[in-house]
Amino acid sequence: MKALVWQAPERMTLESIPDPRPGKDEVIVRVEAVGICGSEIEGYLGHNSLRIPPLVMGHEFSGVIEQIGDDAGHLAVGQKVTVNPLLFCGTCRACVRGLVQLCKERKIIGVHRPGAFAERVAVPAKNIVPVNEQISYTRAALAEPLACSLRATRRAMERHPFANVCVIGAGGIGILCAKIAKILGASRVLMADTNAKRLETISNIGAADWTVNPLKEDVREVLTDKFHDQGIDVVIDAAGFQATRSMALQIVNSGGTIMNIGLGIDETRLEMNLAIRSEIELLWSFCYTPKDFLDAVQLLQDGKVTEEGWTETRGLMDGAEAFAQLVA
Repeated sequence: MKALVWQAPERMTLESIPDPRPGKDEVIVRVEAVGICGSEIEGYLGHNSLRIPPLVMGHEFSGVIEQIGDDAGHLAVGQKVTVNPLLFCGTCRACVRGLVQLCKERKIIGVHRPGAFAERVAVPAKNIVPVNEQISYTRAALAEPLACSLRATRRAMERHPFANVCVIGAGGIGILCAKIAKILGASRVLMADTNAKRLETISNIGAADWTVNPLKEDVREVLTDKFHDQGIDVVIDAAGFQATRSMALQIVNSGGTIMNIGLGIDETRLEMNLAIRSEIELLWSFCYTPKDFLDAVQLLQDGKVTEEGWTETRGLMDGAEAFAQLVA
């Protein structure tokens, strides 16, 4: 089969590799759609220690079951599915508490084992999530990033019904966080990014009420103009850099909440005394629980979140070029 293989920083090749064979508790999924995650861009650049080349990445995907292992009998050949790529032990303290995304033994399809930048991929049967026939493969492949965004946004807004929300970072996760904030009842949503084309996309699809480019505009002036004395109750940082984390602390209301979901950099200097004196709640979100994933699938099947207006599709043979263009 054909597969896009990450060989080294900024080097991917389209290769012919052996077809995967299902283990007893696995199925083979014929991949119909797979997304490029921001973390995969970092991996492509060599900035992510979890990904070790050569590797077939790809963890946001959907497709059709082609083969079934001996112990995966509850599934059927020909089923339309999406996949929860998070693998966990089920017995450690975190798993027993229901926080499987924090499992000490967690692994991710496309990170710790071959993923979906290929024509076929082996998947544990327990990670298969059937979807209805009406949903497109592209939309079904959004289940994984939507689950990440749903968990983060739901937790960020838990104390702030009808909040004014600012999402920093207009990539895929940021767009989905903005969409979820609206679904959860946000009064108004502001999207911040330094990429003018991304902000234009946000305006075109109506994911946010307003946008701001901190390189070209004074963010505080924009906040005063748009929100007056109400300010911002919730900031969701979907980028994760020094500048974005500092900005979040500067613009959120006293008593407000900052949700950190962006993994841009590790070490960051934060003005902790400001956070303390303003009782700013700092939260962090990683991956999702099985419930978050199922809720995400339902939102997609109901058409409440779609891929329209902010995604485009390339063939597998153009995958290396797509990565290079995203980096540029």
